[in-house]
Amino acid sequence: MALVSLFALSLFHVFLVGSQPNSSQQASGHQGAQSLLGTDNLSFPWSRLRLPRYIVPLHYRLLLHPDLENLNFTGSVQIQIDVQNNTNWVVLHSKGLQISRATILNQNLAHLSEQVLPVLHNPSHEQIGIFSPRVLSSGQKYFLYIEFGAKLAEGFYGFYKSTYRTSSGETRNLASTHFEPTSARMAFPCFDEPIFKANFSVRIRRSPEYISLSNMPVVKTVKISNDLIEDRFAASVKMSTYLVAFVICDFKSVTATTSSGVKVSIYAAAEKWSQTNYALEVAVKMLDFYEEYFNIRYPLPKQDLIAIPDFQSGAMENWGLTTYRETSLLFDPPTSSISDKLWVTMVIGHELAHQWFGNLVTMKWWNDIWLNEGFARYMEYISVEATYPELKVDEYLLDTCFAAVGHDSLNSSRPISSPAENPTQIKEMFDTVSYDKGACVLHMLRHFLTDDVFQSGIVRYLRKYSYKNAHNQDLWDSLANTCSEEDFISGEHCYSSSQATKNAYLFAGEHLDLTAMMNTWTLQKGIPLVTVTRKGSRLLLRQDRFLRTVLPSDPLWPMLQKGFLWHIPLTYKTDVSSTIHRHLMTTQTDSIHIGEEVSWVKVNADMTGYYVVHYEDGGWDEINKLLRENHTALSYKDRSHLIHNAFQLVTAGHLPINKALDLIGYLRYESHTVPLLQGLGYLEAFYRLIEKRHEPELTQNLGTYILRFFRAVIDQQTWSDSGSVSERRLRSEVLSLACHLDDPPCLERAQQSFKDWLQSNGTLNLPTDVAEIVYTVGAQDNDGWTSLLHAYNNSLSAAQKHKILFALTHSRDTNKLERLLELGVEGKVIRSQDLSSLILMVARNPRGYQLAWTFVKTNWDMLVKRFQLGSFCIRNILIGTTGHFSSPKELTEVQLFFESIKEQSSQLRATQVALDNVRKNVRWFQRNLEPLRDWVNDQLK
Repeated sequence: MALVSLFALSLFHVFLVGSQPNSSQQASGHQGAQSLLGTDNLSFPWSRLRLPRYIVPLHYRLLLHPDLENLNFTGSVQIQIDVQNNTNWVVLHSKGLQISRATILNQNLAHLSEQVLPVLHNPSHEQIGIFSPRVLSSGQKYFLYIEFGAKLAEGFYGFYKSTYRTSSGETRNLASTHFEPTSARMAFPCFDEPIFKANFSVRIRRSPEYISLSNMPVVKTVKISNDLIEDRFAASVKMSTYLVAFVICDFKSVTATTSSGVKVSIYAAAEKWSQTNYALEVAVKMLDFYEEYFNIRYPLPKQDLIAIPDFQSGAMENWGLTTYRETSLLFDPPTSSISDKLWVTMVIGHELAHQWFGNLVTMKWWNDIWLNEGFARYMEYISVEATYPELKVDEYLLDTCFAAVGHDSLNSSRPISSPAENPTQIKEMFDTVSYDKGACVLHMLRHFLTDDVFQSGIVRYLRKYSYKNAHNQDLWDSLANTCSEEDFISGEHCYSSSQATKNAYLFAGEHLDLTAMMNTWTLQKGIPLVTVTRKGSRLLLRQDRFLRTVLPSDPLWPMLQKGFLWHIPLTYKTDVSSTIHRHLMTTQTDSIHIGEEVSWVKVNADMTGYYVVHYEDGGWDEINKLLRENHTALSYKDRSHLIHNAFQLVTAGHLPINKALDLIGYLRYESHTVPLLQGLGYLEAFYRLIEKRHEPELTQNLGTYILRFFRAVIDQQTWSDSGSVSERRLRSEVLSLACHLDDPPCLERAQQSFKDWLQSNGTLNLPTDVAEIVYTVGAQDNDGWTSLLHAYNNSLSAAQKHKILFALTHSRDTNKLERLLELGVEGKVIRSQDLSSLILMVARNPRGYQLAWTFVKTNWDMLVKRFQLGSFCIRNILIGTTGHFSSPKELTEVQLFFESIKEQSSQLRATQVALDNVRKNVRWFQRNLEPLRDWVNDQLK
């Protein structure tokens, strides 16, 4: 066969392989001709999910030949291994690969056995065991050589196929990878755990019409035959398997160079090439910024960023070859809004931060994935603020922390650092807690230690653990300036562990045990509620666990509070000075002297701390008075924080709803976008819950109140892209809600704009800030909806497609909503990657939320197969579709469904989060529906 003779040109030849063995073959290890040595007397040698530690990979030499016509691939891997215990077995990971040959060679590349070695499979653990009749000796290095093949994966993990369609209607194939967290084993046999760092030398065979990319640059391209080329890439730095990447495609690129000489390239399908320029500018700026901030050079010669047409997450930080969903990388000025621009900027900032946090220093195990993701999420804000100050990214950090509070105040939350063993549990670690809570805890720590101390501490951490693995304690030691005796003697700028207590940071006159403090934030779940009471010259403080699902009057309350205690770096402001005061609260109750002359106190200044504050005994009345009389005495962050806390306390049963609603009455004087949107956001959330109940009168009255209260703000908005980032953000949000509430001036303007757009045959560029609103209003009649679906199908802008899809899902015609869900399942017009967000958009529609839930129940098996159990898509689908429920009947319905899929739901934390959310909604309605009705009626009198 021609292919076999071509492969003979490599160091070892690769046999062309057929289909996957059946499950009985896998379980027993029988591999046809491979069983020359015999496997009948062998049983799988390893019973644990994690690999044995006594064999360590040093260097992978990987050859891959993907066939983009037949959608399969063959390959070989030679792994240099260091054996640390005498053994006859090598156990490593493999999933869905047909292993055609396995041998072991000594350091001189001589075979240890003349026979082909037996390969045993343990599919449930995604492991293979290779038996060597000769003992592998401790202290020796060997080469493990394996030939394999498989189909290119369906879906979004491993080595998978993707397609895109040109404007002429031609479908083109490409092959891409996504390995995090546990899918490198789907592309080649490997030691697929983060602690097994190694070097990788990759070779890829391709047809001449394609290009291939990997982590490192191509050093040599060899012509194998007229229709086959081999790209040979430089050896990588030491890295974990989940960061290996390769893409075979026919994309075009733009390239620039950073100030330190790193070559940066953005790749996209040829017809979207013009949308790559903004990403190139951002990536160059970001790499320059990070090299300076971390004071560590980016260690690779190049950084490629590529827009993959089929991509489940937002992006992936593969070292030197970061992969992105098109909406996360491409920016099309005629159709991309300011929000799209901010998103692209932040995602690039996130992935490039990972080149240091995660790639250079990697967590030892997935239980500490927050060390990667929390840092990268927080560095988004630091990097964008430094490189693009006009984007006002600091205004969005509060939303990240509010999202974390929302999740963390459910009993189903988890500690930042949590046990995770199997692939499903590991996937579930990529959640709000790791990303958002991780970022907010770091934000608190940075303000606690000061910017300089925080920055120097993380630089110390990155330098000490470069090309290694670390865990929580290593970070705390680096930040607290402690180190080993060896480091201390070598002249590093740090203290020995014995000196650490003497040299600990002073905070408000107290010695700080940083580890003890941070363990309270990372090793226990939840968020503290600090209750503040004024008593003369003193402020009395009490900390409890803040819960929104259980009331203080509930019999479960004492048990759910037991054992929770945080070391809280409190900050507060008063009216008598501009100083931000600090106090470390380490006990259940505490008090602070503030003086008799103080008239008001705001605790948690600018929400730099991760805790909720409740002002007892008339404290909220004082805050309300301050906001009405002199709201600018507090920063916009403080005003937003007060609004957020008030409504969270309503849900938790600590504050009557009318107090929170009265508090936002001051917003008629508010001019800053962030508190305005915070108050508006709660009213909108109530409206969207109530419009899904049979409460037509209250729905109408609340809508009328919102339009009346925000009339001046609505009328100030222009249908343009003018103004600052904050003004443009406010415009999009306010006009979107106004049109949703059937505000006549809003609807008329949107209808006219849509008519103009239709008559131009789509050539008119709508202002990007209001395009989604215009499309949504236009989608309400048959012709408009049909025209938009046609435009969706033909658009080359991912940003525009997202806006149109949002509009299509807001039709009041349930037949149209069902049609969209059918298209999402088909995966042609609406790509599979967009199915989860499509379901959530339909669920947001008051005519579609039951439809979306029925769809999830009916198509559960398909959804799990497509997105994988434990993935953020499955989590979002479960939490997002059920989050619109608020009646006991709906709660029972959700419980029954989760019971019917118990085998899967029992593995998912997301099902508990979903149930907690629905319970919270049910209780909210039981307590607040009538008081809200009364309050709205009073306002409309």
